[in-house]
Amino acid sequence: MTVDLPTKSSALIAQRITDAMLAQKLAPGTRLGEQQLAELFDVSRTQIREALTRLVTRGIVTVSPRRGWYVIAPTPEDAREAFEARRVLELGLLRHARPISLDAVRLLRRHVEREQAAVDSDDVAARSYLLGDFHVCLCESFGNSLLADTLRDFTTRTTLTAMLYQSSHHARQSCEEHAGIVVALEDNNLVLAEQLMRDHLCNVEAGLNQSVRTDTLSPLRQALAPMTNTINPQPPSIFPIPAKGVSK
Repeated sequence: MTVDLPTKSSALIAQRITDAMLAQKLAPGTRLGEQQLAELFDVSRTQIREALTRLVTRGIVTVSPRRGWYVIAPTPEDAREAFEARRVLELGLLRHARPISLDAVRLLRRHVEREQAAVDSDDVAARSYLLGDFHVCLCESFGNSLLADTLRDFTTRTTLTAMLYQSSHHARQSCEEHAGIVVALEDNNLVLAEQLMRDHLCNVEAGLNQSVRTDTLSPLRQALAPMTNTINPQPPSIFPIPAKGVSK
């Protein structure tokens, strides 16, 4: 979920770069040249440095005085710590949350339906972004923008770790698990929602670890896959029943 920001501001540039990471369009270790970015965004190099400094502070870009700015390349230990942090944040949020509103349920349902469309179309960029953004949207649904911002950075870290390793099978499973969490929230069953979220995060981490171990050709396989622009605008609903109080 994006936030309106002043055109060409350093905050907007930082957001655009983060969104590209979540969409797996910027790989770990990618060099972020100041001059190239300044030309792309039509801003000064000073504004680019301000944007990149924001991302360094958030831990998703690194800088070397001699080599320049780079997207971080998380180690397995970095990934483990990021998933641990996500569990603390997301499970704690659900454990202490108040019941979610019907409007928030509607938004989350629509988000999951967009995830399903991206998975069905094999749109890797869209599915990666939406699957990660679901967790940010969930935090925002409970009215906690501070946690949402923090979670966006941790989700970006785990997405960079997962770059090109998550299969469409694992993505479909994640989408289905998101749907289950939304149904539990709709029923005001926060205990079940917390358990489903715990299982989901464990499944995502385990699936990525397994993919890295068993498919060393995955990066090349993904890079050489046929391009597709087909999106199913009205995919079959992933939800078994309509939202309470929501008109069709």
